[in-house]
Amino acid sequence: MARQERAIQTRRIIVEAAAEMFDELGYDATTIGGLIERIPLTRGGLYFHFTSKEELARAVLDEAVTLEGLTPQTHKLQEWVDLGLLLAHRLPKDPVLSASVRLSVDVKARALFGTRWPDWISVGKQLLEEAQFRGELLGHVVPSEISRLLVGAWTGVLLITEDIPGGDLPREISNLFDLVLPNIAAPGVLSELDTSPYRAERLLGAAAPAEPARTA
Repeated sequence: MARQERAIQTRRIIVEAAAEMFDELGYDATTIGGLIERIPLTRGGLYFHFTSKEELARAVLDEAVTLEGLTPQTHKLQEWVDLGLLLAHRLPKDPVLSASVRLSVDVKARALFGTRWPDWISVGKQLLEEAQFRGELLGHVVPSEISRLLVGAWTGVLLITEDIPGGDLPREISNLFDLVLPNIAAPGVLSELDTSPYRAERLLGAAAPAEPARTA
């Protein structure tokens, strides 16, 4: 059991170190040699877990779709919002999530491995379909279209925010939802949705700044 736990921990160290390199350097410039310089592991120890850079990239992308922190809410539409806010809160601090986006926008990596955007679209579509079934959406809303739009807009906001001094991804994604929700949410539901940029901290159990929740 102890050996198995050590193997799991070692694999995690490798994946996170590789993710940091993919995020910092891009797919092409990341090398196995460079990775070994970052972690206390021999080439043979690394190859025990991963035999190539391609396997490392796939391991990073396999962790891209995560529902960590998402909990059942009164409205399914709130869960859809929460998912976007949680990712905005976690991504700047999580090298694996950040690297998964970097690999997805890297032309060569995308050609080799594809992206996880279709998976995110599917997750969002399912939440929106459940919201629609409950009567939480306006009649004209097509869940698949809105999910595609949100994933594209969320990714675009991320890429732009990274290059803006003082960019605040949770706040920007909060603003994005404030723009989208009035066009898709039933009026009675809209007034009860929380789009605060600090909501993810509360969901994850972190101490949030003393600012009241902002509603859409």
